[in-house]
Amino acid sequence: MSQDSAAVPDAARKLAARRRREIVAVLLFSGGPIFESSIPLSVFGIDRQDAGVPRYRLLVCAGEDAPLRTTGGLELSAPYGLEAISRAGTVVVPAWRSITQAPPPAALDALRRAHEEGARIVGLCTGAFVLAAAGLLDGRPATTHWMYAPTLAKRYPSVHVDPRELFVDDGDVLTSAGTAAGIDLCLHIVRTDHGADAANALARRLVVPPRRTASDMGHQRYLDRSLPEEIGADPLAEVVAWALEHLHEQFDVETLAARAYMSRRTFDRRFRSLTGSAPLQWLITQRVLQAQRLLETSDYSVDEVAGRCGFRSPVALRGHFRRQLGASPAAYRAAYRARRPQNGGSEPALRPERAERAERPERERAALGAGSGDRYSAAALAGHGLATAEAGEAGKPQSDAYASRLPESPVGRGAGRPVLPGQRERPVG
Repeated sequence: MSQDSAAVPDAARKLAARRRREIVAVLLFSGGPIFESSIPLSVFGIDRQDAGVPRYRLLVCAGEDAPLRTTGGLELSAPYGLEAISRAGTVVVPAWRSITQAPPPAALDALRRAHEEGARIVGLCTGAFVLAAAGLLDGRPATTHWMYAPTLAKRYPSVHVDPRELFVDDGDVLTSAGTAAGIDLCLHIVRTDHGADAANALARRLVVPPRRTASDMGHQRYLDRSLPEEIGADPLAEVVAWALEHLHEQFDVETLAARAYMSRRTFDRRFRSLTGSAPLQWLITQRVLQAQRLLETSDYSVDEVAGRCGFRSPVALRGHFRRQLGASPAAYRAAYRARRPQNGGSEPALRPERAERAERPERERAALGAGSGDRYSAAALAGHGLATAEAGEAGKPQSDAYASRLPESPVGRGAGRPVLPGQRERPVG
């Protein structure tokens, strides 16, 4: 589900007199992907007043010296340079060519100046790396493409990265996840500026849903096993590969540390330095991802899925699955199959809420610990066969790169959002 932080103090930053919110500057760089670059051009650069969409004025700006070439080899000529950003009340960075390269200093200075003067700064997909390099995401929640989220969190530890959101609105700084989520964020901006009718009219013209959410089971983003690119050359890569191939077995972090010929403390430190995540949280996430795949592609019962994913009991699977995906395994499978009927099945799938009630007996409710928010219950962790405390002083949460400043939701209301590689772990136990 997208995050809107309308009541953020920074959102009240006064816009400089020469800047107007409806003037949108799009900052393009050489090597940028054509699709992401075209999204703000299409949303803000075409006059659709006949369809009830208020008009924006678009300034396409070159973020560096020409020529600008897209990933497909097309050569672009931007009509404006960085100086035009000084007139814009909204500045969009649709993408950045490489997460391993530093953006041009002049472009970063222009973004900082625009933000200081009250402009709304938007980063689509890997554009978040440009905003982070400019220091505009420090201490803020943000998102980016799930594949690059661990790298963003590791490189900029003060940024609270949440790769599960389609977009994050933190008032005067907004970011979106990969590719098509840029459309969702641009529609959100139109909705914020001109209301739902204008955004819905634009969505109809673009032939896209007017408002998607990440928790919509029909658009549930498929979480991945990916880790930061840097881990490929590290000795721990072999241990990680072994873990992914043996998720059906019951092993814990101590087992992984032993395979790496390290003490548990050293292994935890090395794993965190590479991924930004604690190995316990990463392992739990991988087991849940495997369960997600089996629920989508097999007819195994929930009990069988639990066993094939290394959980010691179905209760452990249900608890972690709900916390990471916001639904029980049965509800997830029912909703998935309702959207994708198999073999032309004539028997309708249960609605998610009915399926959920059908497979959640009272003993599970007790094991999950109602009212515990996003905390992992001791019962669930015990069923998983893992210790409930990471290395460090007992009873205190470990610090890390992934964090969400957003308030926690109670269990049963889309609580526990997925914890991906590199994400901040919440206190366990």
